[in-house]
Amino acid sequence: QVQLLESGGGLVQAGGSLRLSCAASGRTFSNDGMGWFRQAPGKEREFVAAISQSGGRTYYPDSVKGRFTISRDNAKSTVYLQMNSLEPEDTAVYYCGASSQVISTRLSAYAYWGQGTQVTVSS
Repeated sequence: QVQLLESGGGLVQAGGSLRLSCAASGRTFSNDGMGWFRQAPGKEREFVAAISQSGGRTYYPDSVKGRFTISRDNAKSTVYLQMNSLEPEDTAVYYCGASSQVISTRLSAYAYWGQGTQVTVSS
């Protein structure tokens, strides 16, 4: 059974930082491209960051580029999202996903999802 368990969310002031973690089990982690997406109330789930199976490639949308960093530790079957210079617009539930593709920015490429972790940025 595949499980993805996110942690690290919380309430932070604008300009602050948070580090999200996603621990995976039930699959060979190093075979999966991993991604982070977020969903704000009333909005669609949107792409935040993706990392290739080896960790050698990463993708970000312009909205978070330079502020967010995705990384992974295949020995620990864990993917991370370091978020700096947080803005109120970053407030959302953050989800990690696992994909059989090497790396993808597309929501449909991810077959497995965690339950999400809430990030709230106050102004």
